[in-house]
Amino acid sequence: MAAVNGKKRRCEAAGLAELHEDMLERMLARLPPASFFRLRGVSRRWRAVAESNTFRAACARVPARDPWFLMLSDSEQPKEEQKPARPAVVFDSAERAWARWRGAPGPVPVAAAGGLVLYRDHVTGELTVTNPLTGASRALPPPCAAGTLHAIAMYGSPYRVVLILGELPDLSMVSFDSSSNAWEGAVQLSRKLEEASSRERAAEDDGGNDTVYFLSKSGDVVATNMQRSASRQYSSAVACRGGEAVVYFLSHSGTVVACDLARRAFAELPRILPVYHEYSIDVVACDGAAYVVVLSEFLDTASLRVWEFADGAWRQVAAMPPSMSHAFYGKKADVNCVGHGGRVMVCVSSGEANNANGCFMCDVKSNRWEELPRCSNGDGETTDFVAAVSFEPRMEVAV
Repeated sequence: MAAVNGKKRRCEAAGLAELHEDMLERMLARLPPASFFRLRGVSRRWRAVAESNTFRAACARVPARDPWFLMLSDSEQPKEEQKPARPAVVFDSAERAWARWRGAPGPVPVAAAGGLVLYRDHVTGELTVTNPLTGASRALPPPCAAGTLHAIAMYGSPYRVVLILGELPDLSMVSFDSSSNAWEGAVQLSRKLEEASSRERAAEDDGGNDTVYFLSKSGDVVATNMQRSASRQYSSAVACRGGEAVVYFLSHSGTVVACDLARRAFAELPRILPVYHEYSIDVVACDGAAYVVVLSEFLDTASLRVWEFADGAWRQVAAMPPSMSHAFYGKKADVNCVGHGGRVMVCVSSGEANNANGCFMCDVKSNRWEELPRCSNGDGETTDFVAAVSFEPRMEVAV
């Protein structure tokens, strides 16, 4: 700081002040994205750089950035008498640290693609796309379709937003193309023939009812009809390979539904565990593939496993070491997961035992697991996360 006429002002270090504008932009573009929020407060010159198109072009030349994981906690769920939920915290995987989200209270984040996050107003259903780094936003026009909303997906660049509507087995989709700023008409999804017969046999085995009631080991009556939190009820995972996208989401009965957007077809995948088995399940996508994370109990211990559906059957691709997963035994814990790159973040929460909460990162290919730093609330208790979206923070991405 330097004093001029009794007032303090910020100034750049002598070396930085002498840098050519182009060189300064290249240097600042290499900073961790979290520092972009502070560029405008360093000096007038840096503020001008942060707002320039050439700086964003320099950011575009940075090939990849470590993802951010945007989290929602249970205490911030939308209630009819309160404002909508707001993002609680963000985990910066480059800094390996939690930080308070800078976004103002508002709609709930439901999907992300590239450096953009898609929000949905839980009252009006309005969809808004935002670049969290720049604050730029774009309200999408209302879709010209009606029906029960099952899932919301976002993918690609230019990005597309897809809504899965209807009641199983009659599903349809509507998609928004950002390049044309318009929704395409509703398209009916057909059920894959090879899947239809197996689904009918499974329905007969379950008594033809999607909701099955049974007694748990503790004597509680459990229903298989899933009750998801408001922040997760429309969540999905998008696996993109060769320019084609498949959207995966959980049905109300807990089955995994795969919607092939290019072929306009869907399939309900077989259950991983029997319908009478208690477990927590979530769907994620990373590296162009979709996975299902399952937390279950068996033989007086708990296991947390990652599964992939390939060649008509489920196969295990990763498993948390028993020494880590055993802590969840008997805690009635829930898993909430999100993927990015080759990694899957698994958040385990239990309202009954604080020591069973935690966030873990799994490298799917190597089956390497690590526990992330604890995120505590103001009372010092570990925060329970009920929803998450991941995105690559990019200054240059336009809404």
